[in-house]
Amino acid sequence: MGDGGQSSRRGFLAGAGGLMASGLWVSASEADTPVLPDDPLFTSWTHQTLEADVVVAGGGLAGVCAAIAAARGGARVVLIQNRSRLGGNASSEIRMHVLGASALKDNPLWRETGIIEELKLTEAALNPQRSFEMWDMVLYDKVVSEPNITLLLDTSVVGAAVEAGRVARVTAASALLEERYTLSAGFFLDCTGDASLAALAGARCMRGREGRAEHGESLAPETADQKTMGNSLLFMARKHDRPMPYAPPAWARKFTAEDFKHRRIRSWEYGYWWIEWGGELDTIKDNRRIRHELLRILTGVWDHIKNSGKHPESECWALEWVGMIPGKRESRRILGEHVMVQRELEEAVPFPDRVSYGGWPMDDHPPGGMDDRDLPPCVQIGLTRPYSIPLRSLCSADLPNLLMAGRNISVSHVALTSTRVMATCAAMGQAAGAAAAFCAAEKCLPRDVAADPARMARFHQCLLRDDQSLVGVVNADPDDLARGARVTASGHAPGCPPEAVIDGVNRDIGDGSAHQWRAEMGKDGAWLCIEWPKKQALRQVQFTFDTGLHRKLFLSGEDWTVNGQVRGPQPETVRDYVLEVRDGGKWREIARNTGNFLRLVRHDFGTPVNTKTLRLRVLATNGDPHARVFEVRCR
Repeated sequence: MGDGGQSSRRGFLAGAGGLMASGLWVSASEADTPVLPDDPLFTSWTHQTLEADVVVAGGGLAGVCAAIAAARGGARVVLIQNRSRLGGNASSEIRMHVLGASALKDNPLWRETGIIEELKLTEAALNPQRSFEMWDMVLYDKVVSEPNITLLLDTSVVGAAVEAGRVARVTAASALLEERYTLSAGFFLDCTGDASLAALAGARCMRGREGRAEHGESLAPETADQKTMGNSLLFMARKHDRPMPYAPPAWARKFTAEDFKHRRIRSWEYGYWWIEWGGELDTIKDNRRIRHELLRILTGVWDHIKNSGKHPESECWALEWVGMIPGKRESRRILGEHVMVQRELEEAVPFPDRVSYGGWPMDDHPPGGMDDRDLPPCVQIGLTRPYSIPLRSLCSADLPNLLMAGRNISVSHVALTSTRVMATCAAMGQAAGAAAAFCAAEKCLPRDVAADPARMARFHQCLLRDDQSLVGVVNADPDDLARGARVTASGHAPGCPPEAVIDGVNRDIGDGSAHQWRAEMGKDGAWLCIEWPKKQALRQVQFTFDTGLHRKLFLSGEDWTVNGQVRGPQPETVRDYVLEVRDGGKWREIARNTGNFLRLVRHDFGTPVNTKTLRLRVLATNGDPHARVFEVRCR
């Protein structure tokens, strides 16, 4: 196997040791040294050589959204996931909440759109019973339904070959299948969370907390160190109709009420995120030890609940599920073209190359977790407006065809305390995947896009077309025929005129304008008409509907979190409609949709539809008395 071979890769990694620049830099030589696929151990294994436009390593939400975005952008994609399930921290194996910018203080309008919204809406509609395994199925279905994606589950990246300063190939192996792979591509995306691919390829990475003076961050410690936020382990419990005793294992920790003075024990159907530990260790290399200690803590916490006498109401409760995979907040971060820092989040800096956004509080956790019992389990500094994430923070500084998304992007530790949450990671995954597909088509590098205003403007329009919200960027797509049309309607609510569907903004952004057409549903529904002075050849019509972005929407095992959510199709969303064109004075149906629950809906026509007049006739919503449409696009 030449380039993926043991000698060439180890020689490169040995040379990469010279990249260490400070106490926070870690080189590839510090990464695990895996057994490579040309080792004699693998002689009986089958071997596949795959070529793609984009290889995505890591199947958490960042990787899933990256793979889908790249595939929908026309790229051939291989998605590698080292487990049997997709979703990472959100999967049924870990079960963390998928949250992000909807947590903005006094400004809850910024729930992420794009692919993660599509996934959430699908899960809510198909999974009212709140089964985490059904969420796994939603993710699996979305990935395998994309014809441009080859999915390799139970497969780990174990090596990387760099040629002419770029990643040329990666090697991967599946012990479950006794199969090995050589994967070549033009672009590689590290969505592993641990920066595993980047480390194997020799890219510089960061680990730990920068000192306060390095980036001028008031929330950083005085002195730099290698400590991180710890890992968490969740559990689920269920109430029975009889007493359910609990006998802890002999190795469980023992706790007293004093241990919980900063960690309130209330409902326990859905564990506690503050069962956290391991930030003073290496959250990659010490993961086995961290898991065992978290299990000791978890069983000790449940023992206290059941047997201390402090919580008699727990008598009929029993553990139903215990996580065996710690949810990880922090490990390595890849050095990018730009390192985001605290000030840029607080000031919401409008980067010219912005491709995504966040809004979760700066939410830092003490490295000792449960061992830091005299400290609160987290310190949250809320933000009031969404901040932007630049493309340069998703691009490796060392390997120009390596992008990243997730908790391993180019940010300081302080900035990571916000950017790490999963809805934010999913949105940046879509941006990175779309960037890879865009660059493959344009035959350029991501850093070229970031540096070229004209290219960046075109890429912005690509992102907006796929419902990736960008702060302060509006639809200026020269190919959108609807922008030059006249829009009329059956009626409209005050402040929601029909022409709002072509005002360039496809969501409520809290600026005093609704940015949507809204009309009361009469007995025959409501209609919206798009008219041009002369005939247009329509190949695609796209709608952006209202899906209640002002509400939180996420899967949880915690009953009280469902309050305020809609577990099903969102009532504001248009459910049934007909799309018509006028032919010879009569309306002709060209498309119909029933049972819709999605925000972004496209209709593609194999044969262009020639017309001067297009009409959307809304027949029903999912409960709201008004038809609501944010945007209409035509191409």
